[in-house]
Parts: sequence; C-alpha cells; structure tokens
Amino acid sequence: MTKWFTLVACLLFSVASIYGQDEPKKIPAPPAAQDDGLKTIFNGKDLTGWSGDPRLWSVRDGAIHGETTKENAAKGNTFLIWQDGKTADFELQLNFRCNATNNSGIQYRSKHITEGVNNHWVVRGYQHEIRNEVDFPNVSAFIYEEGGKRGRVCQIAEQAVWNANGKKEVTGTLVTQEEFKELFKLDDWNHVRIVAKGKHIQHFLNDKLVMDFTDNDPDLALTEGVLALQLHAGAPMWVEFKNVRIKTLSDETKSESTKK
Repeated sequence: MTKWFTLVACLLFSVASIYGQDEPKKIPAPPAAQDDGLKTIFNGKDLTGWSGDPRLWSVRDGAIHGETTKENAAKGNTFLIWQDGKTADFELQLNFRCNATNNSGIQYRSKHITEGVNNHWVVRGYQHEIRNEVDFPNVSAFIYEEGGKRGRVCQIAEQAVWNANGKKEVTGTLVTQEEFKELFKLDDWNHVRIVAKGKHIQHFLNDKLVMDFTDNDPDLALTEGVLALQLHAGAPMWVEFKNVRIKTLSDETKSESTKK
C-alpha cells in the first residue's frame, strides 16, 4: 500500500511540474511615474516660448541647437531667452552637450539688457558655466556673474558664502579633481540641476552636488530675473540643450529640493 501511494504521489508531482512549466511567468508592472512638479518649457520641436538670434539658434533632433560659424558670428555674447516666466526661488533641470571651443552657460535670476548693447539678446546676472573640459578650474558648474563686478562668484567644488563685507569665505569642498573627471561626460550629454531659494544656490552635475553658494552681499545678490542660454562670442562653437524643465519652489518644496 505504501508503495502504491508513493507511486501516485510521484505521478501527480510530475504532471503538476509539466503543466507548471507551460504557465506564463508574471512580469511585475513597472512602478508608477512620480510627479516631480517640473514643467517642460521646451517642446522639442521649435523655439516657441523662447527668443534669440534666429541666425544662431534652431532645433535639431529634438534639442535646442546654438551655433556660431566664421561666416555667421555672434555680435558679442548672445542669449536665447525664455519668454514665459522668471526665475526667483526655483528648480531647473536640463541636459547639455557642447564642443570644446569657447564656453556656454545657463543664465538665471538675470536681467535682459536692451540699451547700449550690440545685439537684442544680451543678459546680465548669475550664470551656470558650461564647458566641455575636465581640468579645474575651467569646467562646468561654477557661478559666473555675467556682466557683473565679481566675475567667478563661486568656483567648482566650493561650498562658499559671499559675505556682506564683500569677501568670499570658502567653508568646504564638495568634489575633487579626480572625482570630477569620473563624473563629467566629455563630448556627451550631461545633466544639470540648479536649485535656488532665497540667498542659497546649489548646482548639481549628473546628480552630484558640485557647488553650494550663499550670496549675502546686500547690493549684488540677485533674487529674481530671466532664464536664458548662452552662445559665447569669439571662435566658432556649438551647444545643445534638451529636456528643459522648471518649477517654482513653494515653502513646502524648498527643503525637499535642496537635499543632496
């Protein structure tokens, strides 16, 4: 009797195994996309909502493309200016790539200058520097004060405060030269995240905090202004931007957005 039950159990197990192999495996559903509150401000098709020199700015393969040539040069630094809003307390995310000639930048909390300039698209204010280089200090992500008195307000890798007495105090280091070389993608797309709230500004590169700046200068600190993308005067160059998204930071979202 025991042998009979054992034989039946083995047969039932074999049949279950065979049919089990024919059952399709269940593929888990992908996680639901999270709403990060960022608004797309470049449609990937044309420059609706932006204003710049039409000789120099266009859309190619879904990206904003800015380019100067020997025959089609920029008359001074020129900018593609976002028309549909301003930057005060905000978070901006985008991807960029460029060649190694000259440099570009992302202007924010800046002013559109219309008098005493040699083109219609001149901007002055905070600039997130863009360069296709990996050797400090001439790399992406430091703050340059375009058209201002201070020049390089905060260098790459610095955690710094510009004090009310007009002097900068460096309080920490965020990334080393060796780490930056591993972080930055030469001749490829890099991701930028800029978070500004009040006097505090942070630049992230490929998801790493690489510059942290507090501007306590009572006369020179900027709190609001336009957003723009730069084409530098001089030798021919090109730069591209895509996935341009922004959100205004409310009191509830400010602390979350500045997390490392």
